[in-house]
Amino acid sequence: MQPVMRTDGVNPPWTMHREPLLHPEDSIYQWYCQADEEITTIYANFHGADPNRELTEINVRKCCFYPDKTGRNYITVQGFEMAQAACPWTPPTADQPGLLGVNWSKGWIIENNIIHDAKCSGISIGKEMSTGHNDCTLYHRKPGYHYQMEAVFAARQIGWSKETIGSHIIRNNEIYDCGQNGIVGHMGCVFSTIERNHIYNIAVKHEFFGYEIAGIKLHAAIDVQILRNHIHHCALGTWLDWQAQGTRVSKNLYYGNDRDLMIEVTHGPCIVDNNIFASDYNFDNIAQGTAYLHNLCCGTMRKEAVLDRSTPYHYPHSTEIAGVSFVYSGDDRIYQNIFLGGAVTYTPQSKYGTSDYNGHPASMEEYVDTITSLGNGDHEQFQSVSQPVYIDRNVYLNGAGSYEKEAVFYMSPSSPNVNISEEDGRVYLEITVEQGLLDLNTKLYATDDLGAPRITEAIFDSPEGNMISFDTDYLDQPRNAQPTAGPIETLQAGANKIRVW
Repeated sequence: MQPVMRTDGVNPPWTMHREPLLHPEDSIYQWYCQADEEITTIYANFHGADPNRELTEINVRKCCFYPDKTGRNYITVQGFEMAQAACPWTPPTADQPGLLGVNWSKGWIIENNIIHDAKCSGISIGKEMSTGHNDCTLYHRKPGYHYQMEAVFAARQIGWSKETIGSHIIRNNEIYDCGQNGIVGHMGCVFSTIERNHIYNIAVKHEFFGYEIAGIKLHAAIDVQILRNHIHHCALGTWLDWQAQGTRVSKNLYYGNDRDLMIEVTHGPCIVDNNIFASDYNFDNIAQGTAYLHNLCCGTMRKEAVLDRSTPYHYPHSTEIAGVSFVYSGDDRIYQNIFLGGAVTYTPQSKYGTSDYNGHPASMEEYVDTITSLGNGDHEQFQSVSQPVYIDRNVYLNGAGSYEKEAVFYMSPSSPNVNISEEDGRVYLEITVEQGLLDLNTKLYATDDLGAPRITEAIFDSPEGNMISFDTDYLDQPRNAQPTAGPIETLQAGANKIRVW
């Protein structure tokens, strides 16, 4: 259908206006639609172009490939290019259709595809409709947080379990130019692997405001493995919200994002290891019980407690709910990372390094002694005492600050001049290394060294229940008995240039 601008005052069945609905500075890429029984009016910002002369495309196709019924299991989608679907917004309290999606099924393989220009979500491995669908917006009886909690319990009632839902493989796809997220899921994503995908230009036009925007945005990512992905130039690289238990974010490359990684209102165990976080803003750590090991962290971290939203946690490797808890902040393990300092902070809580953990006890024994010293009491005492943290053997460069009780670390005011460069389709990490970084007294960490988060009391093991040893680096090279801090084992003193994608 070709767009026509009418100037004679007579409306055709649909009309198109060049002027934006909002002020231009607020709506650079925003379009808006109003419809009744006879007329559909689209308000669009064409940046000075004439829609009567240029090609203008209007999509009404909701999805490109999406089953109309749930429970369509074990489907492989391989080798397609899929684009230009008008898929709707995908909140965690509603149905979550994407340009390509599984619709509450099990065992799909989505690989070697090119997915782009989804109005909202590229690939959906998320929630279905029967457990709630936009009830907060429709009825305003309860906050969205409350409806989301109800959705989790409702999902259990309709059979949400490892035997029936999830266990998808999403690998080797190129996903770009999507308005909301590249990969999305709530509960339907459980036990899945997301590996070796190239995800970029997600939500960078700022067409929408909302809390579900990221290259990868998952709720209840139980035992999900996010491995070896290349995620750059996104509004947010990866966002793990609620119940990121048994989740692992490992050997991924992040750069050019507004923020790299957000973990929110979840209780662990969650593992973030051997990643390159090269954006200016690395972490929103609105969680507890995460282990950070061998990462390169070039930007800031924001750490906050959440004492007004209690969220579920589960029995290990299961969707069965074990309890609910607030997020007290802390209970993190931070070992053998490289932290860079800098001059720009984005919020008052955003810090370089681990100094924002100052004031937290350094052991569970110290924490329990402090709680018991307060005398008789109950839940109110736990709100007044910071949780313990376990921080050691990290590297702090260019002004990054260390945790006050860290026993072994290396600190230098020098800048390592980290740079991510792209050449002929390849990506390189450039970094200058001091000998002192290589001489740091380190060790090989494994599951037994990490203990268990205070709330969940579940260990940092694999989805199969096996012990994890952090004995390979970002490049899958074996680590020495005294490994190098950061994600690359083979760093040498002086200038390094290493291909990382």
